[in-house]
Amino acid sequence: MKGALIGCGFFAQNQMQAWQAIDGVRITAICDRDPVRLADTAARFGVARTYADAGAMLAAEDLDFVDIATTVAAHRPLVEAAGQAGLHAICQKPFAETMADARAMVEAMDRAGRTLMVHENFRWQAPVRAAILALRGGAVGRPFFGRFSFRSGHDVFSGQPYLATDPRFIIQDLGIHILDIARAALGDATRLAASTARINPAIRGEDVATILLDHAGGATSVVDCSYATRRQPETFPQTLIEVEGSAGTLRLDAGYRLVIQRDGAAEEIRDVAPPLLPWATPPWHNIQHSVQVIQQHFVDCLRGGGTPETSGQDNLQTLALVEAAYASAAAGSRIALP
Repeated sequence: MKGALIGCGFFAQNQMQAWQAIDGVRITAICDRDPVRLADTAARFGVARTYADAGAMLAAEDLDFVDIATTVAAHRPLVEAAGQAGLHAICQKPFAETMADARAMVEAMDRAGRTLMVHENFRWQAPVRAAILALRGGAVGRPFFGRFSFRSGHDVFSGQPYLATDPRFIIQDLGIHILDIARAALGDATRLAASTARINPAIRGEDVATILLDHAGGATSVVDCSYATRRQPETFPQTLIEVEGSAGTLRLDAGYRLVIQRDGAAEEIRDVAPPLLPWATPPWHNIQHSVQVIQQHFVDCLRGGGTPETSGQDNLQTLALVEAAYASAAAGSRIALP
């Protein structure tokens, strides 16, 4: 199976590492408008065919899929170009700048009869996945409350400096992941209310957000995110989870401990730490492992004809939560979701 990578930035290096670890897949061409990044990535991963223009690459190469790892503004034209070229696509998050763009991208790939998956990797992290699967298996009965928390003081701007200049920061970049985890754990939301704050004066967007969600299944959850938190030990990049249900409580604690407490049963404690892949580096190894897992899932779906769990269609629901959160924070009101 032959693929091409579009975008050779900071996070795309993880994607290239993961592609090299997946059997039967080879990235045969890469594209980036920055000649230094393009040359460095080609040399690092032994890719001979390089392009500065994605259209030229799609026209010249014999491919099965493209991995779109650019910033969000380029996503719609690149996804639509992939569909026109008859290629499957995996696209980085945030999926699109607007809901209209996102729907157009899904429709374009549907018309082409090709698979579109969003690289929404947080729900594929080993500890988060263990918690989600336990909940889906009825570990605490019917959930009625959840908290999904990511709080850190980690400097994310050194590797991704554009994050400091965007008028939208933590909900669009990080909160989108945590909202997706809440959806995966408790189902789609019907209403939300959000508040935001900017603590770091050197950035343009918000670096703290708290979001209250009502889920269609009857549960309520709180999603809270911060890159302004100063505490030790630093928990980056761990998402902490607590879910209360009719039959017990589940917690994903710092240090990758999954704790399940049920009425009339002994407390269950599992070590759900992610494996350290040969190419990974702590503390990023949690995210890096999930990159390989989600890309393997994409390949498995292409080979088996299945629909990716984080398909473009599914991600419309997560993106709608992001848009509603910004609208709620701006208006100071609760937002109903379609």
